[in-house]
Amino acid sequence: MLTLEQLAGMLEKYRAPAAVSVNEFTIGNRDFRFNSRPAIMGVINLSPDSWYRESVCLSGESALQRGKTLVAQGAAIVDVGAESTLAQAARVDDAGQTSRLIPVIRGLRSEKIIVSVETYSPAVTRASLEAGANVLNLTGTVATDEIFRMVAAHDAAVIICYVAGDNVRTVGDFDLNTDPIPLLRDFFARQIEAAQRQGVKKILLDPGLGFYYRNLQDSAVRVRHQMNIFLNTFQLRELGQPICHALPHAFEFFGDEVRCAEPFFAVLAALGKTSLFRTHEVPRIKAVLDTMNVF
Repeated sequence: MLTLEQLAGMLEKYRAPAAVSVNEFTIGNRDFRFNSRPAIMGVINLSPDSWYRESVCLSGESALQRGKTLVAQGAAIVDVGAESTLAQAARVDDAGQTSRLIPVIRGLRSEKIIVSVETYSPAVTRASLEAGANVLNLTGTVATDEIFRMVAAHDAAVIICYVAGDNVRTVGDFDLNTDPIPLLRDFFARQIEAAQRQGVKKILLDPGLGFYYRNLQDSAVRVRHQMNIFLNTFQLRELGQPICHALPHAFEFFGDEVRCAEPFFAVLAALGKTSLFRTHEVPRIKAVLDTMNVF
């Protein structure tokens, strides 16, 4: 059971990084004040394989309508993906992803909605940025110099995800025998340096808790790992960049109430000083953050 004493111990041990301010910047036409006002990123899945059915849109019209709804509900950014990250999901080649993404990006941008695109492909990155995407949600580790140069050329932001492999569809096992925070810190430090070397100025970091790892199939092990990283996210602030978290589901524990899982994890992520919350449940997360802000 998570206790107040455990929370106090985490803060006491790592008090210095908790006090660090992270970079703030403008995306699109919006100023993001990550140190004082966390933001929400809503999700549109263009893949029929995505299991979170409420987020799946199989036409440009439905995607545009969902995007407008997400913004009305409180999302500052709308994240769009054309290939599911589930291990059993069909692979979608660059042409297939682009054909799904480009009309949706253009439609959302015509409504002045800030758009993030989730991909690990250089070709899809180029097409998406040229279509007006404001953020690259980078889920791979290959050809990153090329990708970072494209991000910089379009004055876009990048969310660098921790991926233990070439991309989100080929991740290996997660090391559960050591403290995960130093591992994440080292990975992100290298990636930040590489991005900045290519001219990227707007960087967020995502520990990748929503990705599929083979050795995290035991639900208790996985959820304990996720909770630990959520609560200790504040340690990564010493890297100077805001943290984005994709909120997971813990279906084995929540069952029929699975739509309450992301709000639960949002509480832990907020305590860990998360700056951007990626969620399928925008109004629920907004309600959680608004309520916590009252205190």
